[in-house]
Amino acid sequence: MTRTPRRRAREFALQGLYQWQLTGADAAEVARNLAELEGYAGADEAFLKAELAGVIGRADELRALLAPLADRKWEEVSPVEKAVLLMGAWELSSLPDLPYRVAINEAIELAKRYGGTDGHRYVNGILDRVAQAARPEEVAAGRTGVKKGAQAGRAARPATTPRKARA
Repeated sequence: MTRTPRRRAREFALQGLYQWQLTGADAAEVARNLAELEGYAGADEAFLKAELAGVIGRADELRALLAPLADRKWEEVSPVEKAVLLMGAWELSSLPDLPYRVAINEAIELAKRYGGTDGHRYVNGILDRVAQAARPEEVAAGRTGVKKGAQAGRAARPATTPRKARA
């Protein structure tokens, strides 16, 4: 499976946020370190730098948003899941042109690939509630719009192809 430049950027951002949690380095230093890694050229560099700067710059605000939604203390959440949750919360609160389902799905995929066994379920549950708080209209429209769209799509298609009458 080929990964898009945006997906690669998220993977590098995850590595960078893990590094940041351990070292306390600023976003610029983290970005410089990531630039030395193999595969960096395939990532969307502008998105990566924006994500790092956004998450690190708003970390306290994002933690305050996430902590009440967690079923455990923030300190007990694994570093990988913390990074994924921070990224998802930042995307949901800072990138209004990015559909909320894309932000959540990307976070789930990162958690599946790099997190603990059921980390993706944990991430999904929390980010779903973040989306409801940050984008209530979009979430409500998405939940009702899918059903309406699916029904409209079915109604627009003919049920069967007409048969020729037999002589």
